[in-house]
Amino acid sequence: MPAPLIYLAGFDVFRANAIEHGRYLKDLCAAHGMQGLYPFDNQVEPGLPPGETARLICQQNIGMLQRCTAVLANLNAFRGLEPDSGTAFEVGMAVALEKPVWAYCKPLVPLREQVPHDEQGLDAQGFEVENFGLPRNLMLACSWAGVSSSVELAAEALARYLARNGALS
Repeated sequence: MPAPLIYLAGFDVFRANAIEHGRYLKDLCAAHGMQGLYPFDNQVEPGLPPGETARLICQQNIGMLQRCTAVLANLNAFRGLEPDSGTAFEVGMAVALEKPVWAYCKPLVPLREQVPHDEQGLDAQGFEVENFGLPRNLMLACSWAGVSSSVELAAEALARYLARNGALS
């Protein structure tokens, strides 16, 4: 059985060392009998107009999501208190494609402990802060196969999950 393909979703592509970090993520997958698919594995012709480049990247990432067995998603806070919106899209698409998603984020405490709020549970803008005991919005937390506090623990847990479900030998 070939190694399961794992789409590596997350804002890691915006890191200064994105290529190096992608290699680390792919090596981590390989250490657990999986093959990581990192968005920078795709090829984009240089010199295209920005809008065309963006559409090509989107199409190629969707193609990876369609081919993968599962998704390993970095749902750490990005540019604020919430996960990266592109990663949230990828998680939603994976769920729609019936692909298991294993997330990782810190802290693994309820949103009410992460987001400042008043006695009524309202944030500074007057919006209610979810109180379901989940570390992320319920639409993410209720759709993932599991969550871990680090990518290393998540890769190991995803491999165990796939082995239990017959996708990893």
